[in-house]
Amino acid sequence: MARAFLAVVGAAYIFLAIWCAAQPDATARSVGFELMPGSGQSEYFVVYGGLELALGIAFLWPLRRKEDTVGSLRLCCLIHSCLVVFRTVSFFNFSDIGQTTYILAVVEWLILIGALFIASTITLPKADKQDGSS
Repeated sequence: MARAFLAVVGAAYIFLAIWCAAQPDATARSVGFELMPGSGQSEYFVVYGGLELALGIAFLWPLRRKEDTVGSLRLCCLIHSCLVVFRTVSFFNFSDIGQTTYILAVVEWLILIGALFIASTITLPKADKQDGSS
């Protein structure tokens, strides 16, 4: 279940990375960004293309190495916890937030809740007592 969940999240991030890299002006506008020529375009391309691609690969990684599932799931929980906290604070700090941003917030919450639920169902092996202490 964890690997399938992470695969869906990873595929979504890769889709977003490709979409943002291929249509930066349209995707930026949909979340309220105006890309300034040069540096603004470069920054958006790197963060919304490159970083989202890296996240997608990280979440897809357990399909290649099953033993990395727990690490990828923990990463998913960490990243989406931070996104949810910052997104929630932004709703209190800013006005005129568009529909796309609300949709992103719902998706971020759903991913976080799903990742936390799956993480809570995983039984981790008990650590070995290597130093002989109790």
